[in-house]
Amino acid sequence: MSLITISEWLLLLSFFLYVAATIVYVLAITGRRWANREPKEHEQRYGRAGFYLVVVGFLAQLGYVIARWIAGGHSPTSNMFEFMTFLSFCIILAFLIIYRIYRLTVLGVFVIPTGIIMLAYASVFPSKVTPLIPALKSYWLHIHVTTAALGEGILAVGFAAGLMYLVRTVPQERPSKSTAWLEIVLVVVLMLVGFILMVSTFANLDQKTVFQVPQFDSSGNVEKTLEVEYLLPAVVAPYQSTIITPGPMTPWFEAPAWMEGQDAARKLNTMLWSIISGLVLYGLFRLVLRKRLGAVLKPLLDDIEPDLLDEISYRAIAIGYPVFTLGALIFAMIWAAEAWGRFWGWDPKEVWALIVWLFYSAYLHLRLSRGWMGTRSAWMSVIGFVIILITLVVVNLVIAGLHSYAGV
Repeated sequence: MSLITISEWLLLLSFFLYVAATIVYVLAITGRRWANREPKEHEQRYGRAGFYLVVVGFLAQLGYVIARWIAGGHSPTSNMFEFMTFLSFCIILAFLIIYRIYRLTVLGVFVIPTGIIMLAYASVFPSKVTPLIPALKSYWLHIHVTTAALGEGILAVGFAAGLMYLVRTVPQERPSKSTAWLEIVLVVVLMLVGFILMVSTFANLDQKTVFQVPQFDSSGNVEKTLEVEYLLPAVVAPYQSTIITPGPMTPWFEAPAWMEGQDAARKLNTMLWSIISGLVLYGLFRLVLRKRLGAVLKPLLDDIEPDLLDEISYRAIAIGYPVFTLGALIFAMIWAAEAWGRFWGWDPKEVWALIVWLFYSAYLHLRLSRGWMGTRSAWMSVIGFVIILITLVVVNLVIAGLHSYAGV
């Protein structure tokens, strides 16, 4: 059995262990209301079981990282599949550390699913180990990308704790601006889940749409034609393209001419389906549960002190911020100077990394200098990670740039 096969089995094992741990954590919180023993004893017992499942899953994922590193000859962070699996690994690592400090069982209900979503998101990208492109053949790949992923993983725990604070403190008795914004955040999470479900479903159905796309030279003449393959049903077609293999539906419109890159329209199509599927999922949840998602989650946190959640969120961000600064900015600029001869070039991925850094800089400044704690701090921790998700999903899937190889 090859190392690649072993790494794939280890990754699959870690995924199922994380799912099992999430179920155990949910039982620990919800089951304390009907357990025959003392509620606290029930929660601690199931909480320990969930923690051990996460530890075993983390060790399996660590085995995946090591096996794939050895098999590929480089750190497993060279494409979107590898980066997202490593980000999931970093989220779980951050959870294990913070959980051992605070022993808060309900953290597992919110943080572990975040790692699972990232792992599931990785599965929609090609997992084949390929040789590094010239731009990535550097020891800075190990330093820059792994450190950036670790920073984002720690910030993800800050997001989860901030979201928990909002779910715990936002009144759900009647609709308000706060309940509306909280629902919007939950819808964004569901959009990512919907994207994963859509891609997984249509990958098994194998109903692809293939377009022939003309490529124009500087004079506006057709230089060559390329084939672009859609896995999802085509809502938006490439600019001035022709359908070679029809899919399950006819495109509604063409992508605008200003969208650069042969895959730009396909990426836009993916984003549209993510939005549609997320809204459909939210509508189904509301129809079945007959209440806002925030109101459904709120009982899980009734026994938790909001100040504790605020502290966890702040500490995670205070640790994740300098790690992200090193990996996503300082190390990235050094590598850019070596690879491209400049420290900064306003590439879309560089710009969004700067936006993330500036936002978390503002978060720390406002908290430490202006006393923005509690609700304000929680909203900023949630918005900050939403910006990270935009960087990981929208920028990689829609916007063309020097980092576009990461979305292949």
